[in-house]
Amino acid sequence: MNLLNQIRQNKFVIIGRAGIDFYADPPGTKTEEATQFFSCLGGSSANIGVAIVKLGGQASLVTCVSDDALGRLAVNELAKYGIDASHVRSVSGEVRTSLAVVETRIEDHQSVIYRNNAADFQMNDADIDRVDFSAFGALITTGTVLAAQPSRDATLKAFQAAKDAGVPIIFDVDYRPYSWTSGEEAASVYSKAAEYCDIIIGNDDEFGVMAGRKADGFPLAQKLAQKPGRIIVYKKGEFGSTTFYDGRSFDTGIFRVEALKPTGAGDSFLGAFIASLAGGQSVEDSVARGSAAAAIVVSRVGCAPAMPTPDELNSFIKTHSGLSPVHA
Repeated sequence: MNLLNQIRQNKFVIIGRAGIDFYADPPGTKTEEATQFFSCLGGSSANIGVAIVKLGGQASLVTCVSDDALGRLAVNELAKYGIDASHVRSVSGEVRTSLAVVETRIEDHQSVIYRNNAADFQMNDADIDRVDFSAFGALITTGTVLAAQPSRDATLKAFQAAKDAGVPIIFDVDYRPYSWTSGEEAASVYSKAAEYCDIIIGNDDEFGVMAGRKADGFPLAQKLAQKPGRIIVYKKGEFGSTTFYDGRSFDTGIFRVEALKPTGAGDSFLGAFIASLAGGQSVEDSVARGSAAAAIVVSRVGCAPAMPTPDELNSFIKTHSGLSPVHA
């Protein structure tokens, strides 16, 4: 399997949640003082799908939503962005589509996440059996999908099915402590999942969780990168990222912007990074374009609606002085 050739098919199956975000409106408003909210598609996997589709790729989402108004809203939003929702199953009973109540503000930013009895955790083996993985260039998922059953085992089954079909696996660690019973459980499950993966993206905290302590996160990233053909992107917040690929590593800075909010950067980074690889960009340029997309999204309202188009991404890169140097 040639990883980059597969990705250049530009057709992706994404496993994980679609939710709804409510942003206190107008921007700058505290949630407890809000009298109105702006609603949009949310959930890390759905956001990644939007980023890829807006940059010219194809995306199909595999997940579950609640059989209620919010679940239908999420499906309608997927359709609006052109994401294939034929593998999105509605679940009745006391489960709910994820809801995030978020603020468009940096200072004292507050996010309230509602994931009690989350519908996306109801994805099961039967949902995976209905997917023809050979029809896609790569499988993408984020770590939250592994936090509970039956979604965890279904995702690992999808990983094996993708491997059997010769389809690479792209994994954003995306550690959310509130979804897990403990960091130790997350470390064990993430380590098992990572064995399958061809591209692994995470920040210093997330690799630290995988390793058992933060100080061991960077050495773990180096170790994971020893598998031939694998790409590891180790993100360091304001200090940019270190990417390991093809027996070497390189550092990438960030684009400095006036941020409106801290949310959405990771999803936009992954989406633009993968879309750029699919478009034939080098690994180095693809990481830089992912950094540019992250900067764009944190300077706009919302996550899914903030994802840039190709013209917006190219214009941003041309009109900004460049990546800030990395000083770890």
